Amino acid sequence: MEIVRIIVLAVCLAVPTMLATIWPTAAGQRVQDLKDAEKNEPAVAVATAANEKYCTGNLKKVLRRVLQSCGLLNTGTVRGCQPADAKTVATMSGDDFNALFIPMKGRGGIIQFDKAESILDPRAQTLVDQVFADQRGASYFFVVSRASTDGSTEFNRELSQARAEAVLTRLREKFNDPNLDKEVGLLWLGEEFAQLNEEFCQWKRSRGDEACDDKSLNRSAFIAWIDCTL
Repeated sequence: MEIVRIIVLAVCLAVPTMLATIWPTAAGQRVQDLKDAEKNEPAVAVATAANEKYCTGNLKKVLRRVLQSCGLLNTGTVRGCQPADAKTVATMSGDDFNALFIPMKGRGGIIQFDKAESILDPRAQTLVDQVFADQRGASYFFVVSRASTDGSTEFNRELSQARAEAVLTRLREKFNDPNLDKEVGLLWLGEEFAQLNEEFCQWKRSRGDEACDDKSLNRSAFIAWIDCTL
């Protein structure tokens, strides 16, 4: 009987260790599978009726990885990706990541927040509504939220997550869209990846009448419809 107890205890101790090893390996394998599949793709996207000019080969690769890693591509359910995930799926510098969205200036918007806050003010709600309503047949609505470098890294991760979720909550409340969970992808970056520079002050901002600097700009969520054929 004592031997049986020892065997059961050993199995119980071994299972968490096995899972901790298997889960990261499986996630890494999914990203590697995506990279392998992309090797045979052309570097430049071919324009189609569902491809806007911003749909470069690099954007499509990042888009596919983000959709896959965030659970949107296959499951059709809203799920966010944390900063570490963003670095993995982008496989590029923060500046290069931001540059992918520069051609989308006319379609996107930047929702700005108060310092250390995640509440949408009336101007932010209006801009969210306007950008989401202007779908033009696009397939995916991205919410890429950030935090300025004030505060701790952990706090800013949580803050940027709350900002992304505030946008999603607004969409749920305002729009009776049965496809919402299949369309909206959240990506929160904290302060760790892809901080916006002042070039993005020229974008449509919810506080466009206020002065714009790096910190105020990164207390934000970038929103846009993206329509690329994957």
